[in-house]
Amino acid sequence: MDRITRIKKMEECLNVSEKALDRATEALDELEKSMKAFDKLSKYYGSTLWMSDFEADEAGKLPEDLKRGVLSEDAAYNVIVGYRDMTVRMMRIAATLTENVLM
Repeated sequence: MDRITRIKKMEECLNVSEKALDRATEALDELEKSMKAFDKLSKYYGSTLWMSDFEADEAGKLPEDLKRGVLSEDAAYNVIVGYRDMTVRMMRIAATLTENVLM
């Protein structure tokens, strides 16, 4: 590969890397801001309060126009598992970067 071709390819690598870093940083900023809400959700889901609210919904005691996805058995669980899976993925990416690039 000649010098000009190599520099052009490396410039592409730089641009892709910068864009990915910017987007990942924005996503992590948003994730950090959401952590209090996620903590509240994870403590609520499966608690006695959640069970009471779920039973009230099942008994038809809640307004029909009330959004209550949080009372579905899958929605909150899927978010909690999604956060766990994302965390494992982030740890793997961090380990790879640390081993192969940053050390």
